[in-house]
Amino acid sequence: MRNAKMLLRALGVERAVVENIWWEDEESPSAKLVVKVRPWATEAERCPQCGQQCPGYDGGNGRRRWRAPDIGLVSVFIECDAPRIECPQHGVLVARVPWSRPGAFFTTAFEDRVAWLAVRTDKTTLSAFMRIGWRTVGRILERVADTALAVVDQFANLKRIGIDEVSYRKGHRYLTVVVDHDTGRLLWASDGKSEATLHKFFDLLGETRSKALRLVSADAAAWIANVVAERCPNAILCLDPFHVVQWATKALDEVRRSVWNDLRQRGEPELAFALKHARWALWKNPGDLSTAQKISLAAIQRDNGPLYRAYLLKEQLRAVFQTGMPGAQILNRWIQWACRSRLKPFVKLARSIRHYRPSIYATLIHDLSNARVEGVNTKLRLLTRLAYGFHSHAPLISLAMLKLGGLCPPLPTLK
Repeated sequence: MRNAKMLLRALGVERAVVENIWWEDEESPSAKLVVKVRPWATEAERCPQCGQQCPGYDGGNGRRRWRAPDIGLVSVFIECDAPRIECPQHGVLVARVPWSRPGAFFTTAFEDRVAWLAVRTDKTTLSAFMRIGWRTVGRILERVADTALAVVDQFANLKRIGIDEVSYRKGHRYLTVVVDHDTGRLLWASDGKSEATLHKFFDLLGETRSKALRLVSADAAAWIANVVAERCPNAILCLDPFHVVQWATKALDEVRRSVWNDLRQRGEPELAFALKHARWALWKNPGDLSTAQKISLAAIQRDNGPLYRAYLLKEQLRAVFQTGMPGAQILNRWIQWACRSRLKPFVKLARSIRHYRPSIYATLIHDLSNARVEGVNTKLRLLTRLAYGFHSHAPLISLAMLKLGGLCPPLPTLK
């Protein structure tokens, strides 16, 4: 009996009694060790949904097996009767067993080990080491993540969030992600990028907690601004500085292409060629320029006033977000300068920035950007490579919640 208890403890099987142990296909390379058990009387005939002990209904489909962690090179299976019970609240269901999650064909210890490995290694290594298929890994990740989310309140004390979308597959397939600015953790992710998608998050968050939000950072997407204004009216929307400066960079490149085309039409191919290869000198921050790029920029200042003026407009707008509160006054002067610049892309940009000025002011006041969200997005793009082969977004989201949401279970050990 003592040896049987030691075996169950080594396998991570709790609250069970060993009835028999035998080899199956002992002479075969795929030999299995089968351990027949029964749950403790206090754990028998419980509903898998609410955990309440219920009257039996029938014997179900007879015995059932659960894959347990291997012992050395040997696969181990737990075998037990799987009767059905009749729960007053949830109806007729297969009775819960204490060593496995509902609906799983693996023990909890086995699934926790798979989840722990999934956030740390590639799919080929994981599948070969655990001897399971990659789609099976996806289903395990969903169960582990759902279990963790059921016992952890991800939205407790939520005050500042960031919202963004990230592409996870070809064909314009996106995930909408929500990140907690205070912890840096991924709070929620869902397939799609639309107002309907984002409404799902606020439905889950609830009206009380939505009203408790104080700051929301995002890009200038209208579908985010509309939902934030409707669902969390007490929150202030902060426009991400990176996207604002990116607008200026695109406007600068439009000016550069226009000047380049003019030089070609005037029959000045050498100047046009030099300008074509000056893109990085115009795009990069002044402190990151190489010697050759500094020389190229000086030549633009000497020979091409409109393009250099566009470059200064881009750099001045970037400086707005580096000065904090004084940047509000600089922004007003920048808008006036851009409107008088006679550079059509920057005149258009000035109108856009005037429209988003309240959100930009909020960014300067509260010093909030989407940097944390972009960091999570970068890690998500790496996870999409690790998750290559999943045929649904659900396993990818579960993997992201385990790794980036802090929900990954610890490596199973003896207690």
